[in-house]
Amino acid sequence: MTTKPLNQLSLTEAINAIELGDTSAEAIINACYDQIDAREPLVSAWQYSLTREQYLQAYRANEEFYKNSRLKGLPVGVKDTIDTASMPTEMGSRLHANRQPADDASCVALIQQAGGIVLGKTVTTEFAYFQPGRTANPKHLQHTPGGSSSGSAAAVADYMVPASLGSQTAASVIRPAAYCGTVGYVGSCGEFSSRGIQPLAQSLDSLGFFARSVDDIVLLRSVLLGNPATAIGADTEEPVKPTKVLLCPGSNVGDTDADMNAAMADLAVQLQHHGIETPELDSCDLISRLVGNHETVMAYEVYRNLAVERQYADRLSESFRGLLQEGESTSRADYLAALSNIAITTRWLWHLHPDVDAILAPAAPGAAPQGLGSTGKPHMSRPWQAMGLPVITLPGLSNAAGLPLGVQLIGKSRDDDELLQTARWIHSHIEGLSC
Repeated sequence: MTTKPLNQLSLTEAINAIELGDTSAEAIINACYDQIDAREPLVSAWQYSLTREQYLQAYRANEEFYKNSRLKGLPVGVKDTIDTASMPTEMGSRLHANRQPADDASCVALIQQAGGIVLGKTVTTEFAYFQPGRTANPKHLQHTPGGSSSGSAAAVADYMVPASLGSQTAASVIRPAAYCGTVGYVGSCGEFSSRGIQPLAQSLDSLGFFARSVDDIVLLRSVLLGNPATAIGADTEEPVKPTKVLLCPGSNVGDTDADMNAAMADLAVQLQHHGIETPELDSCDLISRLVGNHETVMAYEVYRNLAVERQYADRLSESFRGLLQEGESTSRADYLAALSNIAITTRWLWHLHPDVDAILAPAAPGAAPQGLGSTGKPHMSRPWQAMGLPVITLPGLSNAAGLPLGVQLIGKSRDDDELLQTARWIHSHIEGLSC
C-alpha cells in the first residue's frame, strides 16, 4: 500500500499501484487536479488544459481500454511546441495564437495509443528559444524554472502530472530539469520521430521528457519507440554498476558556481568509494569550443526554418530578432566549419575515452537564478547537444539555500539504453541522489 500522496507517485509507481489494486486511475487523476487547483495560480505551468470534468469524461468513455493499457489513462503534459489535434499549439508566440493543428505529433499519438491522456499543453518560451513564458519555479517562485520546456518541468516537479514531453535544441530539457529538481532526459538526436514538433534547428533538435524516476524514463522511451507492450519487467531489473565514469568539470565548458563545483567533487568521491574509476576529461578547450559551434549551427538553421515568422519581425521578441539577424549574417562556410568541428571533436572524445560508461558533468552553472526575466545560461548543455548525444539530468542535490542542483550523465550516440542503466544505478546508490 502506497504511503505517498497519490499525485506524488512516479509514473511507474502509479501504474504498479493501480495494477495491485491499491488505488485507481481516477483517484490519481483527481489528486493531480487537486494539486493543479491549488498551485497553478502560483506556478503557471499550463498554456491550455482539460478541465477535471473533461478529463474524467474522456477516461470513462474508454475505461476498459485504459484499464488494460500500459499507461492506465494517467495524465501527461505536452510542451506547446508539439502538435495536438484536440488542443491549440501556439509555440509561445502571439503569431500563432489559437493555432489548431490538424493532427497529433507522432510522439503524442504513441503516448495516447499506450493509454496516456494529454491533460494539457505546457508553457514554453517563444519558439522554444530564450524569451520566457509566465511559468515560475515551483521550488522557489521568485526563481526561473529554466527554458524552453519550462511548463513541462514545473508541472512534473510540482506534482501536477507524473510525466511530460519536452524538446531540446540547446538546454531546453536538461536545464529546466536541473532548476526544478526533476529527472529530464533527451534522446540521441534522431532517436525519436520529430513529426509534428516545431523545428528550430534540425541538426540539434531532440525530443525529451520529464519524470520523477529513471524507471519512468525507461518506460516512456519504450512507448515512444513503439516497443511492444510488456510488464515493466526489464525496467525494474537491477542495473549493472558502471566501471568508469568520465568527469567533465564545469570549467571545461564555462562558468560554474562554488556549490556546483562542490557537488561534482562530492559525487566523484562517492563514485570512487563504490570502486568506480573517475578519470577527468582534459579537453584542451575542445569541448568549450563546441559552445560557439553550437551557437553558429543553431542561428544558421533557425533563420532558414522560420522563414515565415521572420516576415513579421515586429511581432517577435528582441532576443529572437537578434537570433534571426545572427543567422542571416552567418555564412554557409562558417556553418559547415562548425559542423565539421563538431564531428571531429566527437570522434576525438570517444577515441580518447572509448570504454567509459558515461560522462558526468554539471547540468547547469548552478541553481536557478532569481527572477523570471530570463531562463538562465544554456552553455553547460550546448556541447553535448551539438554532438547529438543522449543526456539525462539526475536531481536530488541542493545548494546552500536549498535550491535544486542537477548533474547530467552523457552517453554515446544511440547508446541511450546503456546510459539509462548507468543512470539507474547512480540514482539509486549515490547519497544525495538516491530515490
